[in-house]
Amino acid sequence: MIGNISLGTSFFHCISYCLEDKRTLTEEQKIKKSLEDGLQHKDRAEVLAYNKCFGDKYELAEQFKEVARLSRRVEKPVLHLSLSLRPGEQLNRNQLIEAGQEMAKEFGLADNQYIIIQHKDTNKQHIHLVANRVGYQGKAASSSNNYLKMDRLCRRLEKQYNLQEVLSAKRFLTKEQKLIPRHDTRKEKMKNDIKQSLNGAFSYHEFAQKLQALGYQIVKGRGITFIDNKKVKVKGSDLGYSLHTIEKLLLQKQEKKLKPENLSGAAKRKEKETATIPQKEIAATGFKHKKVITAYEQNLLPENSVLEELSKGLGGILSDLLKPEYVDQSISPELLHKAKIKRKRKRPKV
Repeated sequence: MIGNISLGTSFFHCISYCLEDKRTLTEEQKIKKSLEDGLQHKDRAEVLAYNKCFGDKYELAEQFKEVARLSRRVEKPVLHLSLSLRPGEQLNRNQLIEAGQEMAKEFGLADNQYIIIQHKDTNKQHIHLVANRVGYQGKAASSSNNYLKMDRLCRRLEKQYNLQEVLSAKRFLTKEQKLIPRHDTRKEKMKNDIKQSLNGAFSYHEFAQKLQALGYQIVKGRGITFIDNKKVKVKGSDLGYSLHTIEKLLLQKQEKKLKPENLSGAAKRKEKETATIPQKEIAATGFKHKKVITAYEQNLLPENSVLEELSKGLGGILSDLLKPEYVDQSISPELLHKAKIKRKRKRPKV
């Protein structure tokens, strides 16, 4: 059994929602849906009990407002409570009325105005209680510890009617119960959706757009909160995706995208050509000479072949240095001999 609580200011809007069909459905759609799922979408609401009030939605709203004026200090006199059973669990009409009355007692509303309504348009049997927090004496029922009150009521009714027990909210558990592992399908779905959105995004704007497309709302401030299509709010830190974590993951993806190894094929080739051509040439030349010398050491090449290969690799320099002698062919030897004789003749006599 699961309970829900809300406070409000308008008796008329709250009572109208509980007593009327869904406004989003036309009469034809109500009939069609009833044929498909076997539920009652037309005239879905049945009033199970009135307490110190009577009439239609207009009369009820006016009666509630008259009593609420007895206390001008109460800003939100409307208390809207609901109890839902698991699919497949059923209580009869009297039991549902008893559960509604127990709910009114738990919240201190036994002597106040309230109505109990059952809705029949879902596969989960559930009831609503609309109450006036202000009593006939002008005193208002306390709204403190409302969630603790609802938790105690649900656990008590589960045992009373032999319903399947639901684990309480973590803050209401004992130390031993807090150690029991829990599986929250809602949070698991949120985690998966956030993970998928992060995988396909490179900026926070892209990430937010992808989540909004899945039906989520995002509230970003000092932290981040996600709201699903059921209006359930969950902090990002509770899901393992705080605002700091999300920004860090997106920054890492941006840096990775800008790394050289992640460039396009054309950009990679251009960078390699401009950056590694000299090293490739040097490496190729060194490898060639090393291969020639290794072959000579293994007696696979004669000595002349080794010298020829080395001289080719070094641009012909070794070839000139290894000649038997070096002769300058630019001046005739006869002219050099005549110049030598002429210098001897001009020496002064001693």
